[in-house]
Amino acid sequence: MTNEYDKLLKEWPYEPGVVQAREATGSDGEPRIQLRVDLGILQMELAGRPDGLRPMGCESLLEHFERLAARAEREGKPEAFRLTPEDCVRLQQEGVQYYHRYLACFQLQRFAEVARDTERNLRLFDFVEKHANKGELGMMFQQFRPYVLMMRSRARAMLALQKEEYDEAIRLIEEGLGEIRSFLEDRAPSEVVENCSEIGFLQKWLDEIKRERPLTPREKLQRQLHEAVETEDYEKAARLRDALKELE
Repeated sequence: MTNEYDKLLKEWPYEPGVVQAREATGSDGEPRIQLRVDLGILQMELAGRPDGLRPMGCESLLEHFERLAARAEREGKPEAFRLTPEDCVRLQQEGVQYYHRYLACFQLQRFAEVARDTERNLRLFDFVEKHANKGELGMMFQQFRPYVLMMRSRARAMLALQKEEYDEAIRLIEEGLGEIRSFLEDRAPSEVVENCSEIGFLQKWLDEIKRERPLTPREKLQRQLHEAVETEDYEKAARLRDALKELE
């Protein structure tokens, strides 16, 4: 077994600074996602908990705790459910599994899975914020919120771009930028917001999409109209105005 694993590692050498991911088939014939890391290869399920386990019969440990919290709520004793520091550590370890999977899926352009797993980890952050003691436990998760929001925005926008829905992609990126700014403005000084790498990345990408996206028929006519007015070709400008009215 050791020799076989050594062979696998040599056939797929680790490259520092590069996200190396691939699709594979498990021994059961089902598809898997593999991520090459410095100490080996992570193999993950495509759905559910990445390691394939079902804690307490639930899809994830988060789901198990959500059920306990919901039961306490139904019984009229919401304060009876609290996350311990040990619970938070276990939830963080589980969250890292989903991080590894959405990182690999993004590299493989499986953007629907990225959107799903980033949304799941944001739900985790909210749950811990609500049910754990405030302070260090909350920040253990919340420090990653800007990054996860960025990755969710990238995945959602890529899904829109694949369908050539440029306006929707722009809307989703702007929405993500707003969420990151709102989060940071409530918790950090203004210079942190200004220097946030996630905001910088999304803003640069947004500007590129706006600059390079194909023009709509209306936008093409508006540009031609502007050029006609600039060159004092008023007859052409009149025709273009009529064409614009027909699009209304």
